Amino acid sequence: MPHDVKPPATEPAAAAAAAAAASAPTPEEEARAVAQAKAAALRRRVMIYGVRLVLVALWLGSWELAARNWIDPFYYSRPSAIWDRLVDWFSNGTSQGSIWEQISYTLREAVLGFVLGSLGGVVLGVVLGRSRFLSDVCAPFIKAANAIPRIILASLFVIWFGLGMQSKVATAFVLVFFAVFFNAFQGAREVDRNLVNNARILGAGRWAVLRTVVVPSATSWILASLHSAFGFAIIGAVVGEYSGADKGLGLLINHAQGTFDAAGIYAGMIIITVLALLAEWLLTMVEGRLLRWRPPSAADHNPV
Repeated sequence: MPHDVKPPATEPAAAAAAAAAASAPTPEEEARAVAQAKAAALRRRVMIYGVRLVLVALWLGSWELAARNWIDPFYYSRPSAIWDRLVDWFSNGTSQGSIWEQISYTLREAVLGFVLGSLGGVVLGVVLGRSRFLSDVCAPFIKAANAIPRIILASLFVIWFGLGMQSKVATAFVLVFFAVFFNAFQGAREVDRNLVNNARILGAGRWAVLRTVVVPSATSWILASLHSAFGFAIIGAVVGEYSGADKGLGLLINHAQGTFDAAGIYAGMIIITVLALLAEWLLTMVEGRLLRWRPPSAADHNPV
């Protein structure tokens, strides 16, 4: 008696493959979906910037209105006076000379302090992060140095190095160094031990492990600290100039304070803020290039 003929086992799989192929999006549908996603992202960005502009306009408008009707503009100034001061500085110069000379002087101090402080913080942070003995020995000295108020150090640096650029670079260096050091130290401590052990099994020496495993693993920690470190560098340069200088934005702010020029103080603050934001934008671009190997995170899809 003949047996019942059973369907081949491949028929369900073939049917599933055919159904999947039929439901797969066409190139036109994929292109349409990509275009819709880009349009949605553009609309969201436009909305974000629009709300930001509205908030800034409301803030400046309320400040201008209050300064004209309720508060004393001699002490609090007003946006229109600040704008006039900025226009005057960039058109006619300042009491200390060209505004571009003051900006370049402060910027050079900040950049030098930022570079030197970052290098020192990264090197010492990684070295101490990988050597428990050295970190235990140096820990109380580093904590004690970090606890010293920076304004006192700025005054000492003016006495030691004079009113020139060296004292401002030293102040910026101190502020940047500790900001970078602690992140580099923690990043070196957080390196996956399995990666280190695998590198040693493959024959990598101490320097090779440090160069190929530890430093790349700590890169995200280090770059995160650099975003705030340049702001600290500008603060260090300005604080140093405020303590004693012959040029720079800090000297302009100090002079404005001495003459009760509130608009001049705000104008100096705005210039410093713009410099810090430009540096933040540049560092973000550098970080994006250096960390292209990193898989995207949720923060990358939902930027602030």
